[in-house]
Amino acid sequence: MTGTSLADKRVVVVGASAGIGRAFAATALAEGARLVAVARRELSSDMFGGATPAESVSADIRDPDDCARVGCVAAETLGEVDLLVISAGFAPLKPFAEVDVDDWTKVLTTNVIGVHQVIRAHLPILAPSAVVAALSSDSVRHPHRALGAYSASKAAMERSLVAWRLEHPGYRFSCVEVGATVPTDFISDFDPDLLGVVAGEWIARGLVPATHMTPEGVANTLAGIFASALANPDIGLDNLTLKSPAAPMSS
Repeated sequence: MTGTSLADKRVVVVGASAGIGRAFAATALAEGARLVAVARRELSSDMFGGATPAESVSADIRDPDDCARVGCVAAETLGEVDLLVISAGFAPLKPFAEVDVDDWTKVLTTNVIGVHQVIRAHLPILAPSAVVAALSSDSVRHPHRALGAYSASKAAMERSLVAWRLEHPGYRFSCVEVGATVPTDFISDFDPDLLGVVAGEWIARGLVPATHMTPEGVANTLAGIFASALANPDIGLDNLTLKSPAAPMSS
């Protein structure tokens, strides 16, 4: 299975309690990876098909101390890290004029600063040619009403990955743009009345494809790509786009 799976790879997944992060963690474990799973919620083996990570860490990436602690746990558990996947994110659903300081603080602290701090914490323990993958959103290139703060934060995160590549060319910093994926916890905190209104506009503008990807499908695809990349260290993965074939063309 060498080169086609994550068997024996040292993997950290941040945001492992739900959605794509949870599905990727389960896939990595099923393939035989040594996994450190990180999430704000308490994790159990039931989340990963009965498989048990090498270590589970309860941490909030908005807390710099938690980010540092995750790096320490990864170092103690894995020694070095071949693959770091950051799937954690926060999205307020609000008309842009109603986005307040608290909203901006949460979205930027999670999606930009938190991602940066997680990468910083792992930098000393990244294996040569390690892959660092951060999940972004198709809303950066296809603006969605009421997701302005979220898409702005993801755009900032994407540019931060460019800076990481520039200053640390030995590693592969990968921006993974992900389209509509169902089911996830992405909309769990959205106001249902506002979601009903803006979703109608999203559909009218062709932003909601007729078919959606599943977290498991996205996770399996990414696992195959990352496994192949780890077996081929001379291949870069700067930008990946995963979307339904029925989704809008990228601009």
